[in-house]
Amino acid sequence: MLKTGLIYLVAIAIIYLFCFKEDAEKGRQSLTAARQTLLRMFPLLLSIFALIGLFQEFVPPELVHSWLGADNHFLSLLNGGLAGAVAIGPPVAAFPIAGSFIESGAWPPAAAAFIVSWVSVGVVTLPVEAHVFGWRFTLWRNAVTFVSALLIGLLIGGLI
Repeated sequence: MLKTGLIYLVAIAIIYLFCFKEDAEKGRQSLTAARQTLLRMFPLLLSIFALIGLFQEFVPPELVHSWLGADNHFLSLLNGGLAGAVAIGPPVAAFPIAGSFIESGAWPPAAAAFIVSWVSVGVVTLPVEAHVFGWRFTLWRNAVTFVSALLIGLLIGGLI
């Protein structure tokens, strides 16, 4: 992870050098916008990492393995999808949480189903979605999306 982050930082620094050479004022404006975005997102990022720390220290790997491990593929996939469906929060939070699941012994397709379900299925937001689109559309969209999340999890499992 550190190596990937460093590669991104170097690539962005090189791009900024070209930007400053082309138009120094736009380069400064871009850095200001980046700083403002970082300051706005910092509380969210801090809380995500704090949640991951709590998860890693207080949820035993055996529990993660029993719910999301490779011992029972169907149940693990279903549990991963259901956990993502009821989770609420910014999509960016799903990735480090799923990474923690995998580090604790989760089956990667279950973690993939968790991510896709978190981003696309909205159990917690069903009433709002139904108010806007109607119950029939909302239930069908969530059902089809949930099944898709499970299939994507299986596809990911076949690729890794």
